[in-house]
Amino acid sequence: MPHCILEYSQNLEQEVPPVDLLEAVKKACIASTLFTAEDIKLRSFPYKSFLTAGREDAFIHVILRMLSGRTLEQRKQLSHLVLDALTQFSLKDVSFSVEVCEMERDTYAKKVVLS
Repeated sequence: MPHCILEYSQNLEQEVPPVDLLEAVKKACIASTLFTAEDIKLRSFPYKSFLTAGREDAFIHVILRMLSGRTLEQRKQLSHLVLDALTQFSLKDVSFSVEVCEMERDTYAKKVVLS
């Protein structure tokens, strides 16, 4: 049930549609074998104003939030799969980063309301 949050500099939208980046993240999550396609939640946030090391360099940062219980090796593999998937795009002068965050099972609450 990962929540995949894609943050990126808005200037990248000219080169790669955000939905393509989300699809790459989704495929990497599935390739990890930790999740099924139905479990994965994806969203993206473009940043209009940003500075990377004091410059307006493009960036892509993915936050993968998932329930606790996976090993360090599984989390490392996941972050590298996502990073590899994103760096397959023909982007130049872009900073890529991936962060895996654990959510505590005991404090996570969820409710789905259907009409």
